[in-house]
Amino acid sequence: MPKYPVTAFLLFLAFLSNQSTKAQTPVIQSKTYPQNIFRYPLDIPPSTAGGFGELRGNHFHSGLDFRTNQREGYPVHAAYDGYISRLRVQFGGFGNAVYITHPNGYTSVYGHLQRFSPELLQAIRDEQRKQQKDIVDFSLTPMQFPVYKGQIVAWSGNTGGSAGPHLHFELRDSETEQTINAQLFGLTIPDQVPPSISAIAVYRLNGNPFSEKTAHNFYAVTGAAGHYRMLQPQVLEIGREAGLGIACIDQNSASANRNGAYSIEVKLDGTTIYTMAMERFAFDQTHAINAYIDYPTAQTTGRMIQKCFVLPGSKISIYPQAINRGIIKLTDDEVHDVEYVVKDVAGNTSTIAIKVKAGSDEKSTIVPTTPGSTRFHYDQTNTFTNDGLKVIIPPGNLYDDLDFTFSKLPKHVGAYSATYHLHNRLTPIHDEFDVWIKPDSTIGQLANKAVIIGAGDAIYEDGYVKAKAKGFGDFYVKVDNEPPFIRPINIVKGGSMAHKPKISFKIGDSLSGIKSYIGKIDGEWVLMEWDFKTKVLNYTFDTSITPGKHTLELTVTDNKDNAATYTADFYR
Repeated sequence: MPKYPVTAFLLFLAFLSNQSTKAQTPVIQSKTYPQNIFRYPLDIPPSTAGGFGELRGNHFHSGLDFRTNQREGYPVHAAYDGYISRLRVQFGGFGNAVYITHPNGYTSVYGHLQRFSPELLQAIRDEQRKQQKDIVDFSLTPMQFPVYKGQIVAWSGNTGGSAGPHLHFELRDSETEQTINAQLFGLTIPDQVPPSISAIAVYRLNGNPFSEKTAHNFYAVTGAAGHYRMLQPQVLEIGREAGLGIACIDQNSASANRNGAYSIEVKLDGTTIYTMAMERFAFDQTHAINAYIDYPTAQTTGRMIQKCFVLPGSKISIYPQAINRGIIKLTDDEVHDVEYVVKDVAGNTSTIAIKVKAGSDEKSTIVPTTPGSTRFHYDQTNTFTNDGLKVIIPPGNLYDDLDFTFSKLPKHVGAYSATYHLHNRLTPIHDEFDVWIKPDSTIGQLANKAVIIGAGDAIYEDGYVKAKAKGFGDFYVKVDNEPPFIRPINIVKGGSMAHKPKISFKIGDSLSGIKSYIGKIDGEWVLMEWDFKTKVLNYTFDTSITPGKHTLELTVTDNKDNAATYTADFYR
């Protein structure tokens, strides 16, 4: 367990003292949250590697990532009195995680843990043995593991999908399970740095759905210390109906990490027409980041432009206010004033003012409907059929209306259907949609082994191979009748494992993916743990394996129930 310097701890106490007397700058929020109730989960000066609502790939970041000096093993303390309500061991994601439910209506979450307290570890081992697998997620009753504020429940680590040692921390509404910005509870990070703005954007909508074809322009910005202006000042011609966007980041005083802004407001002639605030959101909404950003630009260039208008199919609680969804409609030829106001959660503010007018019709190009396309509506069930293909997109999965395009391509080698090209990768899907493909008659008895490349797990039913897809692209049917592979790393059949702490394997599957893995030694189940980062499957020896000869049996099964088994005698 690493030790932190006494001087660092004294600085931390001084920071807490200063925070209690520092006046907070008001920020946009729908309600007031309890102050001076929750404590920081670590006893080191707070510094973050990730902020709440930060823009991540396919999701908003759901908590604060507390830095741990690039080390593991710091004690993790309960933020407040309560009880352990959930324990989780996850492949990827949070890795090892603890959930504590508190009596004031909130739940705290602690992720990427190195290890649990002994009593929690025993509960996890019991559940793993019961389910005979390492990945477990289970609830506990209030009487099983009550905790008090400051109690050590785990130690910080780097498990799951973590990119480096840190503690992921969240505060959630216990009833709705919405995650809430923890800094609104007083768990603040030192911050005297206003957000920085690097560009603004104009999207000429003209009554059309937003897509990669929407006419747009990006304009460079210059400035510092909260005051920004266009690099080349001019009156922007935005057309009769337009949406705006902005590229901005935020940093705090404790780290160089590039966080997301807490709030963005757009004012037209002094009236606020659009507000975004990263106060709270539900997990089933987090993919709506793809409606919030300019998704086509992010996919093609990697640039994150935050749209300051709301797509009609976007359902997420980060928009407390908008007039006409933030879309500007100009009915005259006058020059109008627009101001962006960008704040961080500490209230540090940056602004930029621009002038706009409708301008000529030449810059307000109407996007023509693509020949041969089918108009899909974001608020309806959309069904498309064509020569052995059926696509069903439920309402809530498109963020705007869509001119859907389709083409049928030649068959891939080894495929049991043609390749169906569905629209393009520049249109996001919120959750998933149905793809049904009728396979060739030659598939015969292999139909129950069919998969759809480009989609998830598939079933054969009513003459179709059916699967769920999370995005547009190419889809076709193949057959998975090959078992997974098992490659021993450090064990040799008949060899000695006397001086080795663990037995390790590489496992994998080329098509349908791994469904399960079960290890047994001398016929008894043993815990095999699959590491997300290395993709290595390990059994760590414990005292139950006594000196002498033993037999290991490892069975790995894929999602089409093809199984591979490795058996070896070894000596301990």
